[in-house]
Amino acid sequence: MSALLQDYLPLVIFIAVALVIGLALLIAPFIVAFQQPDPEKLSAYECGFNAFDDARMKFDVRFYLVAILFIIFDLEVSFLFPWAVTFHQVGVFGFWAMMLFLGVLTIGFIYEWKKGALEWD
Repeated sequence: MSALLQDYLPLVIFIAVALVIGLALLIAPFIVAFQQPDPEKLSAYECGFNAFDDARMKFDVRFYLVAILFIIFDLEVSFLFPWAVTFHQVGVFGFWAMMLFLGVLTIGFIYEWKKGALEWD
């Protein structure tokens, strides 16, 4: 039975160290933080402008549009990592398939740019 417990000793040590580091990181800001925040820091902030009284006001859709565009292009670019790792194994077909993918990505980016989705008036 003690041999079985000794197999789990590294796991217990890892969890203990993780808990100590986690608690230290949670407690440290209360000890070293500057305790005189200004009113601007305490004010409500959301989506780049001050909060309003009425929650039913019209909301500028550009914030959502930029966020969605970021998610789309960020997720598409994440396909480059597995391709780069297996670049030697995919051969010429894999290379041209990725070039086609990047071409479509570039065309989509140019389309959004020309439509003015990235403009802040």
